[in-house]
Amino acid sequence: MSTVPHPHSTENPQHELEEFGYRQELRRTMSLADVVIYGLIYMVPMAPVAVFGTIHAFAHGMSALVYVVAAIAMVFSAISYREMALRYPIAGSVYSYVRRGVHPFAGFLSGWAILLDYLLLPALLSVFAAVAMTSLVPAIPAWIWIAVFVIAAAAINLVGIKFTARMNLIFLLIQLIVLAVFVGAAIVAVSQGNGSLTWGPLYRPEDFSWAIVFGAIPLAALSFIGFDAISTLNEEAKGGGPAVARATMIVLVAVAVLFITQVYFAAAFAPADGVFGSATDELNAFYNISGTVLGDWFRVVVTLTSALIAIFANSIASQATSSRLIFSMARDRQLPKFLAYVTPKRQVPQNALLFIAAISLAIGVLGAENSTLLTTLVTFGALTAYIMLHIAVFWHLGIRGGRNRRLFAHLISPVLGAAVLVYALWSADANAKILGLSWLAIGVVIAVIQARRGTLEIREHDPVG
Repeated sequence: MSTVPHPHSTENPQHELEEFGYRQELRRTMSLADVVIYGLIYMVPMAPVAVFGTIHAFAHGMSALVYVVAAIAMVFSAISYREMALRYPIAGSVYSYVRRGVHPFAGFLSGWAILLDYLLLPALLSVFAAVAMTSLVPAIPAWIWIAVFVIAAAAINLVGIKFTARMNLIFLLIQLIVLAVFVGAAIVAVSQGNGSLTWGPLYRPEDFSWAIVFGAIPLAALSFIGFDAISTLNEEAKGGGPAVARATMIVLVAVAVLFITQVYFAAAFAPADGVFGSATDELNAFYNISGTVLGDWFRVVVTLTSALIAIFANSIASQATSSRLIFSMARDRQLPKFLAYVTPKRQVPQNALLFIAAISLAIGVLGAENSTLLTTLVTFGALTAYIMLHIAVFWHLGIRGGRNRRLFAHLISPVLGAAVLVYALWSADANAKILGLSWLAIGVVIAVIQARRGTLEIREHDPVG
């Protein structure tokens, strides 16, 4: 490995990309604001809506505490992403960072791990959207809604990243308006004696245990997964790595405030101990609370916004992010070469997008009844990749950084971040751990085969097909 590179400037991102052996194939049109909006859309300001009941029940009513701890854990990961984005302004996210910061073998495994997240998340989002829509229109089967959401998201992405950015802004504004109305109405309802603001959502001594809190983090982490997606835009952001690094921290702080606020106010109208009347009440908890706060019409508004705006917008961003990872790995010969094809006119990774859409459709239809398992599998893949990212930062920038080393960002932060995530994974659902480890085992086998063929090696100046 070469010495640790200095953080790159924004003067000529295209030239910096060429330094790593790649040419500019994707369209570099996204401003800092576009990247921030993309990150917010991917992380979904209304993300807790779909999983609030599940987390509130699992955490025995301490749902806000789970989001506080998850936010703290993700801050360390965001710092690691920021540091690597500054030094490696290329698409591929954690795959590219670990590949160049540790070893190509470890890089493939990190890409393979987060691929579990990126392959399953678009499907999981379509399932969430279908659940919301079938609660309003039960006559239409869930699989039809799933197909509609997957195909529509793919169609928007195929138009190009600039069009996607415009759609993201509209979707973001709608979500923020609905959340503002919910919080305002909740405050009014509490003042009228229809709810209770207590310390319970943050701490209930009779039920508190770190095992419960950390066990719920893989579920809550689904809401926070997304700032890693920002790093896949390194080759489409006008400012390159520095813009992506800055956007990563802005987005994480913004969503942490949004998540904790809405969960705390929703908990004011939920059972204090987290015990709902039925599984259906638990699944639709936030929607029903919205109706309690402002009337049944607002329940419909929140449901439609969650399904047609928030989750659908996230599906668009999720497919875009997944396709960039697939494109990056295929470009490096880690996946079949045809997945690296970029359309000359719109400059989008078309084959990778179509591949993700097909996978999402199949998994969404077949896994519609196992959303909780899909959720924990998505977070298993993401958290595993985050741990490997922390290792890359600690080793590449902390141990080998020399005079460029920064004590907190390169040594303390990655150690704390990895420790929290390892504990969270250890506390995850047993079935998710078994399936997740099986996925990693398959990745190890593939990596060994590729290593023997010599295709894992980094070739800085190979022509891109």
